[in-house]
Amino acid sequence: MVRHIILWQLKDELNDAEKSAVKAGIKAGLEGLMGKIPGLTAITVNNNGLPSSNADVMLDSTFTDFEALKNYAVHPEHVAVADGAVRPYTKTRLCLDFEI
Repeated sequence: MVRHIILWQLKDELNDAEKSAVKAGIKAGLEGLMGKIPGLTAITVNNNGLPSSNADVMLDSTFTDFEALKNYAVHPEHVAVADGAVRPYTKTRLCLDFEI
């Protein structure tokens, strides 16, 4: 099994209402991939960080193996969410992938 963790910071120019809408869109889009991508066994988006956080959104996902993670990265449904709901609104992305 492989765990894929992403942290994003949203762009500074977004106001609070826009940030809330973007966070909701990221959560709905990414969590909506469950059952659509082979090898994806779990996916959760947390967008309710405490004030002490320096990231706005966290993706926590699990895959059957590293090949499944690589396929997820280029899967058309994932790319559509990433290009439509995530990348236009984020300024920073950190990733940690590891075996469990």
